[in-house]
Amino acid sequence: MTEPHLHRKKHIAVWLVLLGAAGTFALTMGVRQTMGLFLSSLNTATGLGLASISLAFAFGQIFWGVTQPFAGAYADRVGAGRVLLIGIALVVLGMFITPMMTSTWGLILSIGIMAAGGAGIAGPAVLMSACMRMIPAEKQGMAMGIVNAGGSLGQFMMAPIAAILLVSIGWANAMQLLALFVLLALPSAWLFRGNAQNTTVAKPVQRLGAGEAIGQALRNPSYLLLAGGFFVCGFHVAFLGTHLPGIVAACGLPTQFGGWSLAMLGLFNIIGSVAMGWAVGRWRMKSLLSLVYAARAIAVTVFLVAPKNGTTVLIFAAVMGLTFLSTVPPTAGLVTKFFGVGNLATLFGLVMLTHQVGGFLGAYLGGKVFESTGSFDLIWYADIALAVGAALIHLPIKEALVVRKLPRVQAA
Repeated sequence: MTEPHLHRKKHIAVWLVLLGAAGTFALTMGVRQTMGLFLSSLNTATGLGLASISLAFAFGQIFWGVTQPFAGAYADRVGAGRVLLIGIALVVLGMFITPMMTSTWGLILSIGIMAAGGAGIAGPAVLMSACMRMIPAEKQGMAMGIVNAGGSLGQFMMAPIAAILLVSIGWANAMQLLALFVLLALPSAWLFRGNAQNTTVAKPVQRLGAGEAIGQALRNPSYLLLAGGFFVCGFHVAFLGTHLPGIVAACGLPTQFGGWSLAMLGLFNIIGSVAMGWAVGRWRMKSLLSLVYAARAIAVTVFLVAPKNGTTVLIFAAVMGLTFLSTVPPTAGLVTKFFGVGNLATLFGLVMLTHQVGGFLGAYLGGKVFESTGSFDLIWYADIALAVGAALIHLPIKEALVVRKLPRVQAA
């Protein structure tokens, strides 16, 4: 077989892997980010109250994060295929049984543990790590941007579909039909089959045990600062993903605007993710992250003082969409720069956990504050303060490879 032919086959294989990862993220993230549309219907059907429903959504934020370091550690050892299969099955089952739940703990089980936990298992930590093993270092930033954009494309496509289904066939049938859409991700589990050490990158992958890798990471100040910034990102993303339809309704706009506002988040996040993937290879990643968080602070401040009409809401959603998940490529890129790809799924999964702790607070406190005060103002002020803090704490990060202690090889 000629060298050009081998190169062409390798190029096609890399694109198949990227499309498989992006497609899986599109389906799991897409249905997950539409759940805010069902919050009001769940409240009406169960009578549990906005705070209780928000608590179930908040647990979803936590379990989406909690599952990722464990799923990542398992994928680092055995490969991503079996991990993705488990995650996809849990998402489908959790969403399908949600309409049958009538208690807070039932919703926590179906939405918070099963559906969100499954989406975390089949989430970015596992998907990006699997892709990074096949992508040369100089192209990894764009690869991460493409995978991340998949989640945004899923949100852009799923949110209007979910809004239409909700109005036309009822919320319960709509949620169960969306659950079945996730089954389309099953071929990716086959695509990512095989051993975790399979790689097309010339340099061999060096991997520590999960405990040792985590211990070294937690002693790295730059890694801890990065995780702190990602905590803030989780707060922002979960608050908007869960409560933006409610914010739209509080502005007196029709239900369809709730769906379109989520779609605008997804559409412009595609642009933001791909642009960030391109920028990661050209500028300091910590500086890019500082700019993203500063932009969020400005956008929220302007939205608070602007008139609340349909145009304002959609423009705000578009601006926030540009920054929504554009933090992921530089965050994953910095983890890779610190520690390499050998334990990437584990260590990026741990950073994702801090993201979701912030997400828990954003989702839960959004509902709690609105139920107590009748407005989201206090959360908006917290949003601004946290964004400014996140912009500042990235500046001391040192972008350098950490010298790692590798296991000693015993002489024969």
